Amino acid sequence: MQILTLITALPGAVAQGLIWGIMAIGVYITFRILDIADLTVDGTMCTGGAVCIMMMLSGHNVWISMLAATLAGMLAGLATGIFHTFMGIPAILAGILTQLSLYSVNLKIMGKANQAINVDKYNLLVSLRHIKNESLSKNTIFIVAVMCILLIAILYWFFGTELGCSLRATGCNPNMSRAQGINTNMNKVLGLMISNGLVGLSSALLAQYQGFADVNMGRGSIVIGLAAVIIGEAIFGRIFRNFALRLLAVIFGSILYYLVLQIVIWMGIDTDLLKMLSAIVVALFLAFPYWKGKYFNKPAKRGGK
Repeated sequence: MQILTLITALPGAVAQGLIWGIMAIGVYITFRILDIADLTVDGTMCTGGAVCIMMMLSGHNVWISMLAATLAGMLAGLATGIFHTFMGIPAILAGILTQLSLYSVNLKIMGKANQAINVDKYNLLVSLRHIKNESLSKNTIFIVAVMCILLIAILYWFFGTELGCSLRATGCNPNMSRAQGINTNMNKVLGLMISNGLVGLSSALLAQYQGFADVNMGRGSIVIGLAAVIIGEAIFGRIFRNFALRLLAVIFGSILYYLVLQIVIWMGIDTDLLKMLSAIVVALFLAFPYWKGKYFNKPAKRGGK
């Protein structure tokens, strides 16, 4: 194990962490704001990349291709929202149904299981080749970091509007929200669309970064998203109270996740075990608040005794 090998690999881990951080923000919107466990993510994380790659291979501009990928993700969220609200299917099952459907959709979009794109032939926004020794206008880390900041600013503004506040109220207390005249079903559909739109955008960036879109590239994405959310909250939760800073904490959580992953690979641990290790990390961070309340916090004394 050479420390230089690890240091060389760290910029790539940061770049991936930033790209997946956009997806993690989408997971945060459903998991924390709407209080919905949305499993559509595993399918949408391929859909956005598939749409983006096929659009670019057809000669479209990279920005138009990324917009199409975002809209495709929003359509996937719309499908889950309709399953959940209009058809009365529980949210987790609705996500599974959409995810299952998207596997076939993604195959139809790409025409086969894998589609590659060459950074030398196409004007990609980001690429794993553009991490080191590049100007800021081409540097992947800088470009994605700016995009993350802009997205956080837009989301901070949106969730401060009347519509955004009603969406947050829907996740916090749906019964009270309905009593106040808020259309909770519409807000759930909107939240799922925004979430999966962000996932589609992240997928488009990831496909460009790695140079291909694969039908299985989204498998296990929900675990990575949850890991980023939980790690970000566990480490920065007491410091970042503002909503925008909480979204930033999710980005930091994603970067830390990939840095730890890179260290694990550097240590020579079998890469076949990475998915299992990710699941264990998420389980431990989810269990920590429960353990803290049950075993470490002393119960309050009654009667001043």
